[in-house]
Amino acid sequence: MSALEAVLRRTSWSKVTEDAPTREQLLPLIEAAGRVADHSSLRPWRLIELRGNDRVALGAAIAKANGADEPSTKPLRAPLLIAVVASYRRSEKVPHWEQQAVAAGVAHTLSLLLDEAGWGVIWRTGGYTRSKAVAKAHGLKKNERLLGWLYVGGRPEGKEAGRRKRVDADALLTRMPKRKGTKKG
Repeated sequence: MSALEAVLRRTSWSKVTEDAPTREQLLPLIEAAGRVADHSSLRPWRLIELRGNDRVALGAAIAKANGADEPSTKPLRAPLLIAVVASYRRSEKVPHWEQQAVAAGVAHTLSLLLDEAGWGVIWRTGGYTRSKAVAKAHGLKKNERLLGWLYVGGRPEGKEAGRRKRVDADALLTRMPKRKGTKKG
């Protein structure tokens, strides 16, 4: 399958089975995802693997962030969550927004690779990603921000992922506006 075919086929899986890739299966995919464009090769990201009781602890942190009495069951929707963290580096040339874009690029590329490998994946976020309770649960440092989680599991048999609308590429690919005194070209 070509990269174009894999990307066009990719879709989010909101419901997955309890199967999940092993750490050993994840490592080469993460290594490949880490090849995204990265100005100055800062590697301003890291990933946190959450399995088993880690997901329960996250549910408690989400509850605390939301002021709820009962732990959130959202982290239990998949057997594996991969927290995506922007880990900002000091740089005169690369601002934080660009470093965050690198971390998001790693997450998206990893989701494509997991999808292509046959796993069900969805990227989930929420306002609580910026909460102190959730940051503490993940052991984030002062220079780090949680961008969300890739929820990963097996694809249910006989089910299809959600359908995605086609992208109107022609409408989204525009040109610079004409300026007075210049020729189009």
